[in-house]
Amino acid sequence: MQTTRAKYNLGQVLRHRKHPFRGVVFDVDAIFSNTEEWYDNIPAESRPSKDQPFYHLLAENDQSYYVAYVSEQNLVPDETGEPVDHPDLSDLFGDFEDGRYPLGFQLN
Repeated sequence: MQTTRAKYNLGQVLRHRKHPFRGVVFDVDAIFSNTEEWYDNIPAESRPSKDQPFYHLLAENDQSYYVAYVSEQNLVPDETGEPVDHPDLSDLFGDFEDGRYPLGFQLN
């Protein structure tokens, strides 16, 4: 069995490679863990492989805030240095510093 290692970290700001949104990683699945219905709704020509990390993002675009589920191949680091304004960020993370969000709680 292949072990998949995530390229990006919790609290990291990423942007989508093709769509105009960015967000903060708050969870990572080592392989696809969403529904088949969700997966089948992606157009076949752009459907990503399931055997790669998928990221849960607190995402934003020009119109709204939402949670996005995105394959690693479709994400790149956000180089703007700007914070994300998602209203749920403070529930999980501390204040934006050095281009990322520190976890707002301590793991034991």
